Amino acid sequence: MEKRGTGVTTTTTMHESAALLCGTNLYVKKPKEDVDDELLRAVNGDLSCDIDSAPPLSAGIDDEHDEEPGDDLVNHPEIPGWFSEYCPVWPGQAHFLKVEKILFQGKSQYQSMMVFQSSAYGKVFVLDGALQLTEKDECAYQEMITHLPLCSIPNPKKVLLIGGGDGGILREISRHSSVEQIDICEIDTMLVDIYKKFFPDVAIGYKDPRVTLHVKDGTEFCKDVPEGTYDAIIVDAFDPIRPGHELLDDKTPFFELVRKALRPGGVMCIQAESIWFRSFQVDELVTKCRQIFEGSVDYAWTIVPAYPSGVIGFLLCSKESSYVNFRNPINPINPNNSYGVSKEPLKFYNSEVHMASFCLPSFAKKVTN
Repeated sequence: MEKRGTGVTTTTTMHESAALLCGTNLYVKKPKEDVDDELLRAVNGDLSCDIDSAPPLSAGIDDEHDEEPGDDLVNHPEIPGWFSEYCPVWPGQAHFLKVEKILFQGKSQYQSMMVFQSSAYGKVFVLDGALQLTEKDECAYQEMITHLPLCSIPNPKKVLLIGGGDGGILREISRHSSVEQIDICEIDTMLVDIYKKFFPDVAIGYKDPRVTLHVKDGTEFCKDVPEGTYDAIIVDAFDPIRPGHELLDDKTPFFELVRKALRPGGVMCIQAESIWFRSFQVDELVTKCRQIFEGSVDYAWTIVPAYPSGVIGFLLCSKESSYVNFRNPINPINPNNSYGVSKEPLKFYNSEVHMASFCLPSFAKKVTN
């Protein structure tokens, strides 16, 4: 399940319920003697805890679980030596990755984390039982959620990232030479430290001198931002958008605050789940954003093999004023020369992929329209 960011307090309060919802094993079952002696454990953000073999960290599933007989969670699939991700939000399927070595297990003030070396996807980061990022395909998500909005407007100068504590989106923003200021709201500093330790090529985004980390709730941060501050706001901080989700609640002012923080013609991009899961309220999200932002609204998608269904979507909105054609990258980025703080050129994004990402299958067009 996609739960990438912790940039808003409301999101972190959802982690416990999400963990109970999803029957995901956070501990790969191996004979005790096979557990690596170098397994690093941390509790409540203390990275100095004794190195030891780890007890199971379960996402609400254990021998004493009191679900009714026949409940899907009781029958959660397990294969020794494999990480498994299963959630009733997408019933009838589970996602497995073979584990070569567990590198880290721990818990911060807000959430549990695990890093393991997989045989097929490189290092993998798991947050509260939900797969967040793999070395193999992180480029697809990070590059698209960043360059779709930033390449759709001329000369963005001030960018706000809410969530995205891994640093990958910061890495991608750094490729834009016009940007002068990059602010990020991330409330879990332990998450940032874990990414810097185990995923340095992702967390390298923090090395950009234009970046300022605000250890603060994203909603509260936006309340204090002067109106019209940012050219672009990228939101990578919410759980899957299901019925009753906070973003769809009229009492939640998040989108209104984002709109206020944007300059006229400024743009927002938010992760908007998979078109293949009807339980996600993409249509309601599109409608709500059209009402609030009063500008252009469009939906794009990309391929991320490690995510459930293999695809993920993005909703792009512009604040009222000038029309923004998100499908036309008027501010193209050179895939070979625009490195920023990254050590490598773009792996996934280019102008052709940008334009193609808005081409939707017929059933999805009905939802987003």
